[in-house]
Amino acid sequence: MPGPQMPGALSGVLVVALEQAVAAPFATRQLADLGARVIKIERPGVGDFARGYDTAVHGQSSHFVWLNRGKESIELDVKEDTHVLRALVDRADVFVQNLAPGAVARLGLGALAETHPRLITCDISGYGPDGSYRDRKAYDLLIQSEAGLISITGSPETPAKVGIAAADIAAGMYAYSGILTALYDRERTGRGSAVEVSMLEALGEWMGFPFYYTNYGGAAPVRSGVHHATIAPYGAYRAGDGTVIQLGIQNEREWQAFCATVLRMPHVAADARFDSNSARLAHRAELDAVIDSVLGGLTGPELVARLDSARIAFAQQRTVAEFAAHPQLRERDRWRTVSTPGGDVRALLPPATFRGREAEMGAVPALGQHTEEVLRWLGF
Repeated sequence: MPGPQMPGALSGVLVVALEQAVAAPFATRQLADLGARVIKIERPGVGDFARGYDTAVHGQSSHFVWLNRGKESIELDVKEDTHVLRALVDRADVFVQNLAPGAVARLGLGALAETHPRLITCDISGYGPDGSYRDRKAYDLLIQSEAGLISITGSPETPAKVGIAAADIAAGMYAYSGILTALYDRERTGRGSAVEVSMLEALGEWMGFPFYYTNYGGAAPVRSGVHHATIAPYGAYRAGDGTVIQLGIQNEREWQAFCATVLRMPHVAADARFDSNSARLAHRAELDAVIDSVLGGLTGPELVARLDSARIAFAQQRTVAEFAAHPQLRERDRWRTVSTPGGDVRALLPPATFRGREAEMGAVPALGQHTEEVLRWLGF
């Protein structure tokens, strides 16, 4: 159960978010979890278009519920009610936006560094504020494609999109860490900062290994499904009862232990086809045939017992539903209840844990739920 509570680390910080979709809301939700007051500006009558992505969570969008807990929602026509937007920015510590490039300047907020020297601004875009791609629309699938992620994901025959919004999440994480850095810097200097994050550059950072491997090795990592492109054996293997286990052999000591204790065929480790990682990669089909011939005669529990005995890294290949019931998360008491307009939902505590200070994890707001309250606070 939650321990004694202290105020959130960002208690007293006001974040104004002119945001939509995934990247910016992911950044600001994490600020809200740390105790910041986040005022989310939404289109009147429609709101953040992520509200309409699906109706899976008590009639609400799974994306919106995930990304917007702990925020205050106000409906505001920012083109007509620029005085309200300005009043919010005047009071803000942080102003986050992921509108189209140039949109904020057209609202008359293009010179905030000069007029609000303590304000931290964070602009999130697809491709950055300049360059020939500046005005292109940028969605997660498109950025995954432009960054080369799709080209290295999937089976040898078919490239595949990553199943989560990797580009959006990457951009949101760098926006979040950039804002935290700017808040720390302001404590030292008294001045705000202008943080810029592009989805392409954020995901590009995550493409570091394939970039170096390709640029200096002369060929891209091969698409290998659930197997590793450059390490073997590393990936999915099936026991005789259908249990799927992901193996991770990282070095020759582990490979020898695997052969001796799991396969019970120690001579395989010295086979010239398998006596180094490079050799195993070159003979992967033969390697897999040897492994499958043994694992096919074991049950899942028998295979797990052997892997544990050999201290081999492995994991059970779980479905999303099985992840939701993961014993480790239950044993560590990582689930909490969050209120939404449609009913309560389970939510995981944020990954970074602070002793004696639990994330606030406030309610998910209804569209415009806080409009009147915020307007009164501003004096309108």
